[in-house]
Amino acid sequence: MLELRNISLIKDNKVILNDINIIFSNDKFVVITGPNGSGKSSLVKIIMGIEKPSSGKVILDGKDITNMSIDERANIGISFAFQNPVKFKGITVYDLLKLSLNKDVCKRECCDTLSEVGLCIKDYVDREVNGTLSGGELKRIEIATVMARNPKIAIFDEPEAGIDLWSFQRLTSVFNALRKQSKGITIVISHQEKILDIADEVVLLQNGIIEKIGNKEEIINSIFVDKTCCLGDNNE
Repeated sequence: MLELRNISLIKDNKVILNDINIIFSNDKFVVITGPNGSGKSSLVKIIMGIEKPSSGKVILDGKDITNMSIDERANIGISFAFQNPVKFKGITVYDLLKLSLNKDVCKRECCDTLSEVGLCIKDYVDREVNGTLSGGELKRIEIATVMARNPKIAIFDEPEAGIDLWSFQRLTSVFNALRKQSKGITIVISHQEKILDIADEVVLLQNGIIEKIGNKEEIINSIFVDKTCCLGDNNE
């Protein structure tokens, strides 16, 4: 179980997050959505340790991890997939998967992990993770590295950003399978209805506070009631 307790974030005298309290239960697929600048990315970066809260605590399985580094959080099972995947010149997909698994595995053992995200091992295992790959390919490779770790908490920041329609359709299938198989917590920032459809729970953020937590229908209905809350691309 992951708990964010009284989390606030202030940067340059601007309140980004204001007294956030939320519990993420195990075996749950949670989508965080909301308008531009609502604090979505800042919230998940605090979970990963990329951002440090101005106040409040991050509690994992009863342990305060607020002051843990990114590496320490990765070691206890928190994984993060960025909105724009990082490129690695000179590092192959195989190298990246070995690093993710933290052990030496043969290329054949990487087959299942790559096939789960719709990539053929013979076409990709020796490819460099660089600009020769499309946005959709990079995104799916990054998702494969997260899935390979079988983390306690898997975080995906707008995984649909910058990918083509085919890749997006494959992405929703991957997340649907992840929801059914994962025993940990999956947290996704998204505005896409097909991803909201998968969610066990949807969290609506607005102006740095939690506006509502519920299922997709409840969240969509509340957005239509409040015309000031319009979903869009994430720029925070």
